Amino acid sequence: MAIDAGGYVVGSHAGEFTSEMLVPFIDGLVSKARAQGILRSDVFRPPGEEPTISSGELKYPGKVTISGDRIAIADSGNHRVVIGRLSRDGTSMGIENSVGGGSPGFKDGIDARFNSPQGMTFGNNILYVADAENHAIRAIDLSTGNVSTLGGTGYQMRTRADQQAGAMSSPWDVAVSENTLYVAMAGSHQIWSLDLRTREVRIHAGTGGEDLRDGDLTSSLLAQPMGLVHERGRLYFADSESSAIRWADTIVSGAVGTIVGTGLFDFGDVDATGDDVRLQHVQGVATHSSGRLLIADSYNDALKWVEPGSRKVTTWVRGLHEPGGVCCGPEYAYVADTNAHRIATVNYDTGEVAALRIE
Repeated sequence: MAIDAGGYVVGSHAGEFTSEMLVPFIDGLVSKARAQGILRSDVFRPPGEEPTISSGELKYPGKVTISGDRIAIADSGNHRVVIGRLSRDGTSMGIENSVGGGSPGFKDGIDARFNSPQGMTFGNNILYVADAENHAIRAIDLSTGNVSTLGGTGYQMRTRADQQAGAMSSPWDVAVSENTLYVAMAGSHQIWSLDLRTREVRIHAGTGGEDLRDGDLTSSLLAQPMGLVHERGRLYFADSESSAIRWADTIVSGAVGTIVGTGLFDFGDVDATGDDVRLQHVQGVATHSSGRLLIADSYNDALKWVEPGSRKVTTWVRGLHEPGGVCCGPEYAYVADTNAHRIATVNYDTGEVAALRIE
């Protein structure tokens, strides 16, 4: 929305565009306001709102992942990745390493820097990280703590020349299958793949246009995928702008389909089956041993179960604080409860929600 110096709405635009497209319009508004003598030249600083929940050890954690008793937290607001071991009962973690932190940056090595890291997945003694604001894929050696960059240049991809130079655009989550790392490339509305042996990067699904359209991998349309998980040759992803849960085959001759979700900007909060389901900007998805998917329905502050076969969705937990990520352990689900600055544990049997203790 554009509001002029007199306080009137004078324009609006839905969707994405570059700042350069706004320049002539804003220049015109400024010139008109100056001619009318109503343009304020001082800096306007509206008062900020105090947070309702103060941050403790973590600050706006975006994602969480586990492998066995290992756990990793994307402590996004602190620009670091926290790696540790879960206790035997799964309710606490002991920190083994904290990589990054302090001010944001883009640096490899033992003293590495991240910029708002998000999705992660464990590989063979490696933790792969979607370093979102650096627009890069990073790898943390779990033995040494050394960080390397597998893809991305540190700058956002905006043109075809940027892409040819190796740039990426807001990678938000990652999933690994054998020697391939799949990337939810939220900024370009696609899923990319990265060959871990050759470092070759290619577009796996999506044309780059933003919409909900199923079909083969090369002609499908996605809408800001922000959560990704691999299960038996299929990728499940949270298609945030279409408030949908969708899937993509890993084989290059495969297709993209939709489990729940009906269209771009269709959203709500409705438990149902198939096209009657409504979610709101879902950002996280995980597979459970039961065959169901557990999703972080972020703008509904809820966790919900999705049955891929029947397309049935059921709310499990409410009262969270815009959760951004979720993963499933044997006894507990672990939730990056982003605006509560915590990792929440949810007991499968009781539904009880508690904060993961960090020691």
